[in-house]
Amino acid sequence: MAANKGMVAGSHNRNEFVMIQHDGDAPAPAKPAKSANGQVCQICGDTVGVSATGDIFVACNECAFPVCRPCYEYERKEGNQCCPQCKTRYKRQKGSPRVHGDEEEEDVDDLDNEFNNGKGPEWQLQRDDADLSSSARHEPHHRIPRLTSGQQISGEIPDASPDRHSIRSPTSSYVDPSVPVPVRIVDPSKDLNSYGLNSVDWKERVESWRVKQDKNMMQVTNKYPEARGGGDMEGTGSNGEDMQMVDDARLPLSRIVPIPSNQLNLYRIVIILRLIILCFFFQYRVSHPVNNAYGLWLVSVICEVWFALSWLLDQFPKWYPINRETYLDRLALRYDREGEPSQLAPIDVFVSTVDPLKEPPLITANTVLSILAVDYPVDKVSCYVSDDGSAMLTFESLSETAEFARKWVPFCKKHNIEPRAPEFYFAQKIDYLKDKIQPSFVKERRAMKREYEEFKVRINALVAKAQKVPEEGWTMADGTAWPGNYPRDHPGMIQVFLGHSGGLDTDGNELPRLVYVSREKRPGFQHHKKAGAMNALIRVSAVLTNGAYLLNVDCDHYFNSSKALREAMCFMMDPALGRKTCYVQFPQRFDGIDLHDRYANRNIVFFDINMKGLDGIQGPVYVGTGCCFNRQALYGYDPVLTEADLEPNIVIKSCCGRRKKKNKNYMDSQSRIMKRTESSAPIFNMEDIEEGIEGYEDERSVLISERKLEKRFGQSPIFIASTFMTQGGIPPSTNPASLLKEAIHVISCGYEDKTEWGKEIGWIYGSVTEDILTGFKMHARGWQSIYCMPPRPCFKGSAPINLSDRLNQVLRWALGSVEILLSRHCPIWYGYNGRLKLLERLAYINTIVYPITSIPLIAYCVLPAICLLTNKFIIPEISNYAGMFFILLFASIFATGILELRWSGVGIEDWWRNEQFWVIGGTSAHLFAVFQGLLKVLAGIDTNFTVTSKASDEDGDFTELYVFKWTSLLIPPTTVLVINLVGMVAGISYAINSGYQSWGPLFGKLFFSIWVILHLYPFLKGLMGRQNRTPTIVIVWSILLASIFSLLWVKIDPFISPTQKAAALGQCGVNC
Repeated sequence: MAANKGMVAGSHNRNEFVMIQHDGDAPAPAKPAKSANGQVCQICGDTVGVSATGDIFVACNECAFPVCRPCYEYERKEGNQCCPQCKTRYKRQKGSPRVHGDEEEEDVDDLDNEFNNGKGPEWQLQRDDADLSSSARHEPHHRIPRLTSGQQISGEIPDASPDRHSIRSPTSSYVDPSVPVPVRIVDPSKDLNSYGLNSVDWKERVESWRVKQDKNMMQVTNKYPEARGGGDMEGTGSNGEDMQMVDDARLPLSRIVPIPSNQLNLYRIVIILRLIILCFFFQYRVSHPVNNAYGLWLVSVICEVWFALSWLLDQFPKWYPINRETYLDRLALRYDREGEPSQLAPIDVFVSTVDPLKEPPLITANTVLSILAVDYPVDKVSCYVSDDGSAMLTFESLSETAEFARKWVPFCKKHNIEPRAPEFYFAQKIDYLKDKIQPSFVKERRAMKREYEEFKVRINALVAKAQKVPEEGWTMADGTAWPGNYPRDHPGMIQVFLGHSGGLDTDGNELPRLVYVSREKRPGFQHHKKAGAMNALIRVSAVLTNGAYLLNVDCDHYFNSSKALREAMCFMMDPALGRKTCYVQFPQRFDGIDLHDRYANRNIVFFDINMKGLDGIQGPVYVGTGCCFNRQALYGYDPVLTEADLEPNIVIKSCCGRRKKKNKNYMDSQSRIMKRTESSAPIFNMEDIEEGIEGYEDERSVLISERKLEKRFGQSPIFIASTFMTQGGIPPSTNPASLLKEAIHVISCGYEDKTEWGKEIGWIYGSVTEDILTGFKMHARGWQSIYCMPPRPCFKGSAPINLSDRLNQVLRWALGSVEILLSRHCPIWYGYNGRLKLLERLAYINTIVYPITSIPLIAYCVLPAICLLTNKFIIPEISNYAGMFFILLFASIFATGILELRWSGVGIEDWWRNEQFWVIGGTSAHLFAVFQGLLKVLAGIDTNFTVTSKASDEDGDFTELYVFKWTSLLIPPTTVLVINLVGMVAGISYAINSGYQSWGPLFGKLFFSIWVILHLYPFLKGLMGRQNRTPTIVIVWSILLASIFSLLWVKIDPFISPTQKAAALGQCGVNC
């Protein structure tokens, strides 16, 4: 698809399809088509084409049965080498590689390359209206046979415009002798006979192809068969060096780096000891109630039991922590050798944005620039930007970004700079001359910085212009009204800014594709927020490029490492791990956070401790950004598991023993795996298939019921055909001229109606935290995920450093967890028929129940103040023996934390900040999330999705940190602070009036109250701001609530019995 040819907008439901030309663009005149006498290939349905001499291609000289050149070559190489009609053996045509059985010829044209299918002279199939002037020069580089699958990947989106009625389908001039010609992908909308599937030899041909494909997993061993026999390779005097390369290519692309056993074993022992001590502690607490404060004691025991359960859910998923290490050199040796066509898998990168005023276009532009400059073959990378707010500001900013990328990308690759986001590269306070040996670097860097400053001026001018919307709405440069003037009622829009036809940088090199997408929105339709936008990107990318893997990032998360895609491919393309890995999750790292990380924005404990623990079980949870997906996993397919993966978990083994006989479910799993191995067709559950897939025993079983496929994927034959391409690429049976129109179709607002999108396919609907739900569904089907944490962070983003924004962000996460807890996908009861491991299930349960902890947490934080106000305590007088358990419990808590810090490398300050914000979030955002979730699920009262502000700190000195923004989330923790401060004053006053004997019990009560205040100290600093001034409204609300609570407590006095009250009244009398 040519870049900058204009925007495509339309609505499938309204039968609209419009090409909006840019200013200065003119419709390209239609080119005359070469006559091919209307002949169509009787096997694939494509045009027969012409031969190397320009004549109509004739495969069979006996009956002239119409067959195109690709089908002719396939028949000669993998078929029975005979004409399907007259059964006459095909003769060798000029320009075709020789095969065994060909007659000897005197005037052959490739004697030097005899039987070498990969080095024969080039031939190109001429379509009836093809233009070979531009893209044909790049076809050998773009369309490359993949050794792992044998399927070719299309490297170009052909031009599709209203003035072109048919577009050339690119072909390949490079054929690897070790790779079999791929099986033609079946389009369900076509008749079976058009593919030749009714021929007698079809079954044997396909089975033979599958056997050969299984033998071609290793590129090096296929290319140098002499290495296996011990002989010297051609062109070398000894096979030692090449044999070493063969051995290196066979090595795994990654390895597990275990935690040192002396650290891990001690850590596990302390956990067991803590569990034992906890049992003794509860035995004492339950058996020793406080009679004069029974209510306080009961509440405290209930809270402590809940805290213990939460600790178990959080602790045991960290039982098997691991680290991982990747080998990028082995990946390059196996799939990306210098001087040879790259065999790396194609990847589609998704960038999601909604509101350009909250998500500044300059930040989004830096993210896109870092993607376009990534260290990966340009024909294997496509960047899709989803604008779910249909903002013209985003569109124009992306246009400016595409122009600047033509200068920025070659600069990055020439000088190998990191990071490749210009804003963050030029802001680095490092010696930028380090390791730069080119004398022109300084001059080019200064020139590039000036270019970037001018680029920023243009972007900021667009932002300033967008502050005031014209009454008539926005108009484009050519005077056309902007289709997205009404964000809730607009057609779908697609614009290709960069592509292989016209997408060249200043050095004349190709750039990755850059595609702008805004899905259709209409009133009355449920659009499902971010999850719906991501599913629209899945479909439109499948139609246009169909990368085998997807990587999604938020608009503020740029590529901090240009090797990020290669890091992910070390797992995805690994023969052992790739077939059962649903996604590779990278940790989130952030820029622009204050030195002490006041509000725990970095989440170091979660990303460096919890996620490492999950990686040793079934994999980390999906966190919404910085994640590379296997497209097949998003389509709802089952993974390809080994027998060891399907064995019962350790709990079942220990309770029930080893099974001597395999049960029915296990045999069904094995059967599905064999079917998945033997076929490239999608594997569905049995209820989703009308007749099932039983290998190739029935020649018609290759096609799954079209009705079932449409019910699952939607009514798009092109998209359905793309799902058969397990290794990516555009199906050769599709008509390239209809790609853009089909792309508009699949992003229409009604496309998902009565399908399984959002239920079993793609991002799952039903929660504002669609990331947790999506990852959980994949793990429940048996997939595993990988946690990749290289030394240099692959992605960095921005986080809200303001207290109110941070609490609103945490509120959204907690609300999503409550929604999942109250849905049918709750991990407590969902997925027991799947392959979710026990500890992984505990981790998912912990991620959805943690907001409920806010209720006992607030009660427990108020208890110290109540004890000080009433002069009572939740613990009776304890003996030295009982005191020992309290000391051991606190010691085990600190020992567990210290050992976690030791094996994870997390600092003590990060751990303490995490503990503090656990209390701050628990007493504010989590509490609101519980009630909002109940209102939404039970009463149907929905809450608005608030986009987290991602504004950069342009004024410096973290000014955003001290800005106060009013929100009701501030009231509960402020009230807890005021109550505890009042309680401390009351307790100290009582001790002073009562004498020295009351100071001993006072210290225990003060300890718990000070514990609460220390945890809320960052919150208190946030209230004070830089000027140490608290807003009046916060003070008024907090004092009012604290006063009401205290007066009611004194009036009711619930912990004094009626007998005690009567005795107190009798001592003095009524008239005293």
